[in-house]
Amino acid sequence: MTSEGDARLVLTSVEDGVGTLRLNRADKRNAMSADLARELHAAIEELDGNPAVVAVVVTGSGGSFSAGADMNESLAAYERGDRGFNPSARAAARVAASTKPTIAAIEGPAYGAGALLACACDIRLVTPSTRFRFPGAEYGLVVGAAALPTLVGPALAKELLYSARVVDAEEAVRIGLANRVVTADALEAEALTLARSIAQASPLALGWIKRVVNAAASGGDAAGLEVEADLMLRGGPDHVARFSAATNRITGRGGN
Repeated sequence: MTSEGDARLVLTSVEDGVGTLRLNRADKRNAMSADLARELHAAIEELDGNPAVVAVVVTGSGGSFSAGADMNESLAAYERGDRGFNPSARAAARVAASTKPTIAAIEGPAYGAGALLACACDIRLVTPSTRFRFPGAEYGLVVGAAALPTLVGPALAKELLYSARVVDAEEAVRIGLANRVVTADALEAEALTLARSIAQASPLALGWIKRVVNAAASGGDAAGLEVEADLMLRGGPDHVARFSAATNRITGRGGN
């Protein structure tokens, strides 16, 4: 949980197979500074390498997910000629590359860099106050054009990216940008309950499922990957132990 005066910009916790990453810059609506992006990158790297973590929840603090990039910091970088300055995009890319299931628990704004981070997660839970916006074109940039079409389709992605209009929670669910709306009071509990249920599954299978679905969404060889996954998993120790337990539970084999 966020503690008063905690100087860390990303707070992490691990419990019941679930790692939680909390953006902790509430006074700036969790705007993505270089330091916040750096801590987020390091935190997801740490959770990816932790065998006790099966699923990851990413959330904000202070009633916001993330209002976007830190505009003052970004402008200062451009004014000094640093055209490659884009730490929030690199952090979102690292979250997207996680081998583990990721859930974004989103309250309030998810704009620009915040929307990009939300799209980098596998599942998005939102509250009635959630708003998405992709303002890149308005600012002379391209933000979210690679990720958004796999969620809402190319025509609607173009509309949202061209117009930079706000998408509310109900529309987000309707178009596939979010999975479901929950109350603000229940958001974290719902995300953790879902993450814990996911954490009961085989980590090996979850990793392969993520690879296959991502390949399907991006036009890759998903069918070939699924065959490869089953060849790797079927009959292995994890599969045999889990399938044996299920068989015993369902059929009563072995007196269990």
